[in-house]
This record gives sequence, structure tokens and C-alpha cells, in this order.
Amino acid sequence: MKSIVEFKKEIFEIKNYRQFADLALYAFNYQYHKNKVYKEFCDLLKINPQSISQLTDIPFLPVTIFKNRKVVSGIGNVERTFSSSSTTGQHPSYHFVKDISLYEKSLMFNFEYFYGNPSEYTILALLPSYLERQGSSLVYMVEKLMEKSASEHNGFYLYDFEGLLKKIEVLEHENKKFILLGVSFALLDFAVRYKFPLKNGIVIETGGMKGRKREITREQLHNIICEGFSIKSVHSEYGMTELLSQAYSFENGIYRCPPQMKVLVRDTGDPLKTMIFGKGALNIIDLANIDSCCFISTSDLGEVDQNAGFKVLGRFDEAEVRGCNLMVS
Repeated sequence: MKSIVEFKKEIFEIKNYRQFADLALYAFNYQYHKNKVYKEFCDLLKINPQSISQLTDIPFLPVTIFKNRKVVSGIGNVERTFSSSSTTGQHPSYHFVKDISLYEKSLMFNFEYFYGNPSEYTILALLPSYLERQGSSLVYMVEKLMEKSASEHNGFYLYDFEGLLKKIEVLEHENKKFILLGVSFALLDFAVRYKFPLKNGIVIETGGMKGRKREITREQLHNIICEGFSIKSVHSEYGMTELLSQAYSFENGIYRCPPQMKVLVRDTGDPLKTMIFGKGALNIIDLANIDSCCFISTSDLGEVDQNAGFKVLGRFDEAEVRGCNLMVS
């Protein structure tokens, strides 16, 4: 049997579905025996670990469990704790990261897989709601990308739209490539207030309207931003506090996963029925999350196509998620 050190190396060398599936089955067996919360969940479902032979057999832990249980695998100290944003009266989720170097390797691998070396870009981050609280994994990710970028123009912006505009004008004048990564409501405000063409910039939205504005569809959001900046498409990042990997969309709202991550779909009427593609609720396999849980059942509704791309079409009301309350106190 391979060691966890070997596993953590191999997940960034995946070339095909068979390799991914073999590593996912290894992760299931490891976490069933080494993750108290995940084992308890599987046992409550009366899962026989010997019966798990393919991806669609694997039980997916409801993401809501991260709100009230410490989800960790194996032994060792926690190096960093990330927390989700939460609305009034709700508990945040906590992700206890035992190996922060693995998160850094994953986020850098993912970015380079889709965009190339961060040193090719200036990173501008418009993340007011994330910067105003502690424990954001997204802020940590962007800080690491900025370190690798090493551009003198890198910067975080709260509500200083004028300062951001001036910085973009400098980068456009100097013909330098940049990425403007921002929370949805802030990008929307910025694009509506200052209409100007972006020639050298990529816009990546990270979601997060969070009730700050009238809810609109992602397509409507992208159309407004495209019009404001005179660009053809808005990119999107799909990540969660509970994960260590991110998926990215370049156009049409279709996300692509890095090799160590895969999104499946589950039947909304039967949370134990998982399919490789189709419409339903989204289940995520993130092999980088070996020290926590690699198999997450989300509250997102979506569609997975036959090429492993996926769309996010909406969200469950938490009260509507079936089969997720087995371990929630």
C-alpha cells in the first residue's frame, strides 16, 4: 500500500480517468479508516467499505457537517483553519488544514494548469467582503498568487474603485497582462460605475452576491460586466472553504477541473445515487483534500456534461437537502 506522502505526489501526476479512480478509491479506504467523522457517516448509512469499487459507489459527506464537526483524517496538528462567510444567525464552516504546503501546491498547480505562471500577470483583487473578515481561504490563495507574481502593481482593493481604475490605466498604458479577480457584487458595481475597455486584463469572478444586491443570474452578471469592460467573456472560479482545489470557467459558465478534482452529480431525490454526468446536485471529489475529506456533497444544483465540464444552476435551500441531517446536531 502506498504512503500518504506518495499519494500527495501522485495526485499532481494524474494523466487519465483510471489513475484518478484508483487514487480516489485509495482515498476512500484511507479516510474510512482514518477519519472519525467520515467513518461515522458511512456507518450510519450502513456502507460496507468492501463494496466500494467505483467512483459512483463512494459516499459523499454533506458539506453542512463542516459547520459542527472537525473533519480531519489521520494524525498530526492543524497548521491553519479556514472559515466560510456566514449570514446572521448561521454557523460558518471550518476547514482544518493539517498541511498548508499541500494547499499552496494545489492552488498553484491549478492556476498554472489553466493560466500559466502567475509571474506573467499582475494580480488585482477586488474582494471587500472577504477582506473584512478573518480566515478566508480565497484571500490566502490570492496572497500566494501575488507572491509568485511578484509584480510591483499587485494589490487588494476594498472599496477604492478610483485607485483600482488608476492602477488598471497604468497597466493598460504599459501593455502589461493582469488579472482582475473579484467578488461578484463588487465587480458589478465597478463595471457599472466605470465603463472602459479592458485590453490586457482577464476578469475572474468568484461568486458571492450574498444578498448585497438583487439576485441575478450568472449570465446576467457576466453580460453586464462584459458590456462595462468591452470584453467577450468573464471567467469564473469555483472553490469552497471545505476544498483545497478550484475549478475555472472561461466562457458559457462551463467549469473545468484540474486533474486531481472531479465533479459528479447526484439524484436530488436519492442522495446516495451518484452519476458521472447528468443534472442534479453536485458531488465533488478533491483528492488534494486527503487530510480532511475528499468526497463532498454540496448544496449546489448543476449539470455535468460527458466531457466532465460542469455548470452551476442554483442552490438547494438547506432545509431541502435530503439525507444531510444524519450527523447534524
